[in-house]
Amino acid sequence: MGIKILNPQTRSTVITYAIVVAAFIAVTVLDGLGFISNSLSGQLVPICAYVCLAVSLNLVVGVSGELSLGHAGFMSVGAFTGVVVAGMLARAGVESELALFALSAAVGAVAAGVIGFLVGIPVMRLRGDYLAIVTLAFGEIIKNLLNNFYVGVDDAGLHFSMTDSSSLGMTQGTILINGPKGAVGIDKISTFVLGIVLVLITVAVVLNLMHSRDGRAIMAVRDNRIAAESVGINVTKYRLMAFTVASALAGAAGVLYAMNYSTITPSQFDFNQSILILVYVVLGGMGNIWGSIVSAAFLTVLPELLRPINDYRMLLYAVVLILVMVVPHLKVYRRVADALRSRLAHRGPAAATEGGEADE
Repeated sequence: MGIKILNPQTRSTVITYAIVVAAFIAVTVLDGLGFISNSLSGQLVPICAYVCLAVSLNLVVGVSGELSLGHAGFMSVGAFTGVVVAGMLARAGVESELALFALSAAVGAVAAGVIGFLVGIPVMRLRGDYLAIVTLAFGEIIKNLLNNFYVGVDDAGLHFSMTDSSSLGMTQGTILINGPKGAVGIDKISTFVLGIVLVLITVAVVLNLMHSRDGRAIMAVRDNRIAAESVGINVTKYRLMAFTVASALAGAAGVLYAMNYSTITPSQFDFNQSILILVYVVLGGMGNIWGSIVSAAFLTVLPELLRPINDYRMLLYAVVLILVMVVPHLKVYRRVADALRSRLAHRGPAAATEGGEADE
């Protein structure tokens, strides 16, 4: 009863945080009781990463109204930056996993945010299909650049090359990024608790931006660009703000994702990854933050739940996607048809009376 007296904005925010906290409690209890399998337990950190990615992309696609197809590129920038930072800190003697993750995530977010800002300066002057194509190209460029990155660390410091690992010139060092082979020997320090904390931080940043004066300006640009410009809103500035914040959050999610595996490769962050994140946003609803959370978690777990029928699981996955996208629209069409039918039924007798009077 208490939540009904809240205004819609506050109610939506409370529901969003409640979903995250309730999911954490439920999963923790079920895991403690042994109801969660090892394979599903291994998906908990990736679920948190994908939730962060979906929420951050919703800031661009749903709130700002721009179509971006390069989100996996920012994710990869954060992932590989985080791996390098964690490797350097570990060699420097930092043993706390919490400190390693926090510093790696912070630097990864900053690196992805800076790249997003630099890319956004020319890109945010484009709209529609042009923006989508350029962001898609950016993601592919990042992937191919990472395929030629060789980074190592030894007592002398950080070594970098774009030729091969032997040209790093290290003495008894550690190779952190090995070109197409990616980052190897990663310390798996990501946990479900850290993932939930990052989800809450991501949700807090996005919701606070949406409900701020800047957020209202971003949505004004989305709703009517010409009207926004006429009242003095700097369109490029606010579009760039949303794009940069989303890029930084994607970078932090990339660090969470990378630190859950012992090896990651640039090929994991390709066009398909960006499309997958976009599907989460569209399925959850444009601008609907808690919808992105639910859809990202559901679609990440679904292939694992369908594993017992391995031969048909991807077919069923596609069918579920189609049904989830189509059924709500069918309901809308049915309501429209019922409304039209009802209106015609009410007008029928009046039309007949008018017709009779005209005949007389």
